[in-house]
Amino acid sequence: MTQKGRHSALAVPGAEYEVQATPRARVASCVLEGGVWRIAVNAPAEDGKANAAVAAALAHALGVAKGRLVLLRGAASRDKRFRLD
Repeated sequence: MTQKGRHSALAVPGAEYEVQATPRARVASCVLEGGVWRIAVNAPAEDGKANAAVAAALAHALGVAKGRLVLLRGAASRDKRFRLD
């Protein structure tokens, strides 16, 4: 996992983040590559558990509260878009 708030310079209200999620990963990780966040979480993709874990990992990397991130699209997909409110 990345250091908390490591990418806090990107935490601008109204900013949108593209995410490629990997549920049920052996090793959790959060990496920014070419403007796309690649986030691997241990949570399974059922009942929104993986989405919640991805939002928490992104919030941790940005140094913001996870409640400030809104899932705009991709609730049932690996490709997601979040907005920071």
